[in-house]
Order: sequence, then structure tokens, then C-alpha cells
Amino acid sequence: MRRYRPPLSGPESGTTYCWSVDSLVARTVAVPVSTAADLVGLLPADAPVSWVRRGEGLVGWGVAARVRTAGPTRFADAAKWWSELVARASVTDEVGEPGTGLVAFGSFAFSDEPGDSMLVVPSVVVGRRGDTAWMTTVGTVAHGLDQVPEPPARRQFTFADGALDGAQWMGAVSEAVRRIEAGRLEKVVLARDVIAIGDGPVDVRAPLGRLASAYPMCWTFHVEGLFGATPELYVRRERGLVTSRVLAGTIRRTGDDEHDLTLAATLARSSKDLEEHEYAVRSVADALEPHCSSMNVPEAPYVLHLPNVMHLATDVTGVVRDGITSLELAAALHPSAAVGGTPRDAAVALIAELEGMSRDRYAAPVGWLDATGDGEWGIALRSALVEDNTVRLFAGCGVVGSSNPEDELAESNAKLIPVRDALSS
Repeated sequence: MRRYRPPLSGPESGTTYCWSVDSLVARTVAVPVSTAADLVGLLPADAPVSWVRRGEGLVGWGVAARVRTAGPTRFADAAKWWSELVARASVTDEVGEPGTGLVAFGSFAFSDEPGDSMLVVPSVVVGRRGDTAWMTTVGTVAHGLDQVPEPPARRQFTFADGALDGAQWMGAVSEAVRRIEAGRLEKVVLARDVIAIGDGPVDVRAPLGRLASAYPMCWTFHVEGLFGATPELYVRRERGLVTSRVLAGTIRRTGDDEHDLTLAATLARSSKDLEEHEYAVRSVADALEPHCSSMNVPEAPYVLHLPNVMHLATDVTGVVRDGITSLELAAALHPSAAVGGTPRDAAVALIAELEGMSRDRYAAPVGWLDATGDGEWGIALRSALVEDNTVRLFAGCGVVGSSNPEDELAESNAKLIPVRDALSS
């Protein structure tokens, strides 16, 4: 294994740091489904990665190869590295499902600057899909399914405001509304952060397990310190079919089922939320259309019910026509209006001006791809970054001309609940 830093091709290029080998040798074999009954519970402390929903998906550990990229070319650099790695690899795949064979997990920076992005090829990947389960090993592995991982340590946390307190953030929302009313843009998504300090180093497996249990309809993910449970699928590519789930427009649940049904109906009729949702759907459809031979964009959203909130949701589908990989599709979509705004460039510039913080890898693509280009990429929402004993939680809200700062602050607090509860339970 060797580390290298390739030369930059120009002043706008990203810097790539990578661990790689001349060639990888991977083998996928079927395993009993009972072995993968609790995917997150299989994870040891050795570089765990996760992408799990409703008990299915992929987890992995160890590092067989890794690349870090940065800057405007971060997606292209990572895609090129992956293509070259796959071309050199020797793979035996006895299962033949999406997610078998050689697989990389990825997490990307929201903005061109600052922030690192990465793809990681685990030494071991365990997957489950319906009645099929498998294990992929790359090279010689130190920890397989025959070893029971030690349970993660529980921590106590204290919480504090991040870059802006509540009043300052509401001021940023008010300024965004003023810019929208002045005609400078149509929508912008503003995020805030909250800092949690633990009483010792944080083992990410603890909150991961709680998120997977409490939010089974979301994709519970972890890649190199970024973890969460996202309800929003940027894109899935599977055997030529493309799906993207768009969420925009949110209302908090009360716990009273009858009242929540009334709130869901209110959400479905809300002009503010429908306007916000329309921008998000349009941005996704426009980004996918050049790569699809046919597309289906529903005329009206449905209401997605989650344990703490409800969202307006639309599933956009299509058929790939140009062989583009799932990672390249995610790059084409990012940042959508659901996490940036409309128009894109004006919204991203306003985010940098008003948020007062770096999003790092929050609200950017996170997921996986295999050697065929199939894969799933979500938007890193309901998420946090952990480093040693510090956890940085994020939440964002779509702001349009009719937005109310107090309502947006309440919505952001609701979106912080999943990770906050996962840390504190």
C-alpha cells in the first residue's frame, strides 16, 4: 500500500490524497440471512461504515483503499479514482446483486471550499437485500463475522449553540426573506449547527444503532465521522433505473395520530410548503433529464410520515440512457433546491454569506456505489460530524418569501431531535 499526492492540473483543481494498491482482490459469498439480521450490530470499532434502511443495506469496516478529494473537481476526481481502481481489481462475485463485489462508501463536501470529500473501500462489507445476504472481503481481513464486536461506550453530553444562536439565526432568515422579496432569488435553504460535548471519546456505533432502531424508514449512514438518518434519497441507480426522492416542506408531529392527520392535510395545502417543494422537484428533474431516456415526475407530492416530522415528498423516476454512474448522477444533482435553493448559484452565495459557518459534509451526497456504477446516494440530513468527544449537529430549513423566522427556528429544532436523542438516550 502506498500514499501519493498527484499533481494539480490547474489552479481550480482539487487536491487528491489517496491510499491505494496496485490491485485489489475481492470476493463476495452468500451468508445466512440470520447472520445479517442486525447489520449495524455487526460493526466493530475499526473504521465502521453504514447504509441501512428497514434492516437492509450495507455495512462495512476496515480500510482496503481510500481517496480524499477537495475543491470543484472533488466528484470527478473521486469518480476517476474509482474507475481506475475497479479496472485493476480482481473480483469474484458469487451473489450478483447491486452492492456485491467491490463497493465504495462515499461522503462529499457541500461546497467547493472548504471541506474534504472521500471514497472508502472497506476490508469487509456485509449486505442484506430481502432473503439474500452476503459478505465481501478485500484482501486479508482482521475482523470477520466470526468475532463479536465489543459494545460501544455510552456518553453523557452537554449542548451549546454553534456559529449562531437562535436569535441570530432568525435574523439571518429575516435577511433571506428580504432578499427574496427584493427579487434576488426565489428560495434559499439556511442551516444552523449545535455543538455537543461528550464526557469522553464518542463511539459513533452507539447513536447509529439508536437511529436505525428509531427511524427505520430513513437511511442510517456513517462515513468517516459523518453520521445520521436521512429521509431523502438523492439518487438510486439500479440496473438502468434511476430514482430520486425529493423532500421539501415540513411540519412537526404532535404524537396524537388524529391531530397529525389534520396537520398532514394542512401541510398538503400549504402554499408556502408547496412552493418550496415545487422548486426542489424542478431542480431534480432538470438535473436528471439530460441523462434519462424517459422520466416520470408526479404532478403532486404525497405526505411522508416520520416519527418526529412529516414532509411533502415526490419520487422522481427515470431510465438511464448514457451509462452514467450513481456517483456522477449525485454530482449532477448537487446541490438541489432542497438543500441549496433557486437559482442555485445565488442561493449558494447567500448561504455562504448568512450562515456564518462551514457546512463541511452536511447536506451533501453520502452513500455507496459498486463496480457496475449502481448505488444509492442520500442527502446528509438529520446528521452530525463527530471528532473525538465533540459532535456537531446540523439542521436546515427552506426559506421562501412567505417564511416566518420563528416558524423556521421551530422547524430546525424539530429536525435536530433525531441525532440529539440518539446521542442522549
